[in-house]
Formats: sequence, structure tokens, C-alpha cells
Amino acid sequence: MSTDTNNSSATPTVVVLQHVTHPERDNQFRAIAVSSEFLKANRKMLRIRCTQCQISLAKPLKCAKCKSVWYCSRECQKKHWSTHKPRCHEVERSSGALKFIRMFILNPLLMSFLKIGVVIDCGLNDNPRIGFDVPFGVRVDIAIEPSDVLDFAGLYLGSKSFGEKLQGMVQVNAMAQYELTPERVDKWREARARHDAEGFAKDPVGLVDFIDATCTEHSGNAATVELHFPRVVLDIAKAREPFLLVSAVTGAETRKPMSAMSCLETINMHIRADKDNQLYLRTEMTDQDKQIIRAAGRNEDTYLARLLQEKIKREHLYADIAQLIP
Repeated sequence: MSTDTNNSSATPTVVVLQHVTHPERDNQFRAIAVSSEFLKANRKMLRIRCTQCQISLAKPLKCAKCKSVWYCSRECQKKHWSTHKPRCHEVERSSGALKFIRMFILNPLLMSFLKIGVVIDCGLNDNPRIGFDVPFGVRVDIAIEPSDVLDFAGLYLGSKSFGEKLQGMVQVNAMAQYELTPERVDKWREARARHDAEGFAKDPVGLVDFIDATCTEHSGNAATVELHFPRVVLDIAKAREPFLLVSAVTGAETRKPMSAMSCLETINMHIRADKDNQLYLRTEMTDQDKQIIRAAGRNEDTYLARLLQEKIKREHLYADIAQLIP
């Protein structure tokens, strides 16, 4: 695979990438993955609230332009427009990000790894007040990238064109704690009171905002979800048992320390292993999706490009590509 350098007179750089899949990957995925039947059966359990009045919605009305906020009526949409307008950007994907976020949230395996990462990143085991009388929230940035890592490399290095059809999949590019706005604090207090009433007064509670690739560094349309941290999640995060990695080439075993970022890597690898779309987290890539990867390959100083570059540097799948990042 070849790519041009910034200097047109320079000799083209030839980059050879090899990608090998472990022969047991499919069996391992099937052994632990949530079934499609489970996800289908539980889709209606996840209710969406009107962005303006917060009423629970059975059939939400979606913003036709950004497809990332939901309303109970056109009246609420009009009332919310002055707030939403600066964040409303056209997206190519007809259904928006909601269906992927919904399937992610309904997947107990993915959410368990996410919660473990949050516990580590936010220090829930170190500060017993967090999630009880200290509200907290976490921002999770998701994006769509090619399900074939060689297609990813082609976009990153500029040898794949925008016009090519590529199968994509959801990936988590970043996670970070953020300061809650007064409105978010009110939401957290409601969640805390509800979990107390349901018998979970001894478990911390937080909020997570799932934000897709239409966002910027400081703003974006978010799907906000309550996070309940049962004792078993806190115990796993406290034990910090390392993740076991097995080389597809040599079969050698290595152990990667458990951290917030290695939890995200585990989530991403699990989604990548789902070649039959059992988890409903695959879709055709849009030009907007591809542009983020191309921007990262050109080392552009944009928020989304920086997030992707950091993901490439920390996840072992992209080790060869990471060497090309300054």
C-alpha cells in the first residue's frame, strides 16, 4: 500500500501492513456475545425522553436535519430551537446515531466494560462520595470506522476513495469525565433518588453522554443515560485483573493492565469480532465518517481527528499505523 507524502517531489513511501485474525476469534465471540434475540426483545425497554419537556416517548419525533435530538411534539421542537440551532448539523446517515447508541446500551457485556472503565477513570473506589452526594458525568465519543482494518488503513493513508462503499462499525474513540451543568445535576439527582427508592442506595449512580461524530470538543447532541454501578463492577475494577491477549501469528500470550482505556479497547475489539452484525452495530460508512479518518491521516488539528489519533496510538491493532503519527 503506497501513500503520497506532503512533498510532491519526494519518493513515495511504501507502507506494508499485515493483518491476521486469530483462528479462534469467531468461537470466542459466539461464546460470550449477547444474542440478537436478546437485543430485539429488549429494544422497547429503553425509553427516550423529549429533549424539551423530558416526557417519556413511545414514538419520538426526530430532528430531520441532525437526527440527534428527539421531541414529543412540534411545539416542543419549536421551543427548543434557539438552544438546539447552534448544535444542529446535517448528517448523511438517515437514522442518525440513536439506533447504535440504543443497541450499545442494551448490551450488558459492552456496558459492563464501559462501567468498569468509568469506575477506574473517575476514581469511584477511591472517593466514596462520588455517585452518592457528589454528582458526576462521563462523556463517551463514538464514531463509525471500517470493520476491516485494512480499509481503515486505506482511508488513513489516502489510498481509498470517498466513493467506495465500505462496511463500518461503531467504535468508542474516547471517554472523559466532565463537569455537569445545572440541568444535568438535576437529572443526576432524579436518577439518584430513583435508584435509592428501588433498593440501590449503596451503589453509586452517574450519567453518561454518548456523543457521535457530529460533535465538537465543547458541544454536541448527546444521548444521556443513567449509569448504575453494582458492587460486582466496583470489585472487578478494584481487583484490576489484566486482560489476556493472544497473538494471532505466534500464539504468544501477553497481559495488558486493566485501565479505563484498555476497557475501551476490549469493547472495540468485541464489536470488531462481530462479522455477522449480531450486535446491530454495523452500517455502511458515510463520507462524513470517512472524512474523520482522512483528516487524522493528514494530521489535521481538529477535535475528532485528535481523538482518533489517540485511539490509534493506544490500541495494539493499529501498531503499524501508529508509527506514522508524528
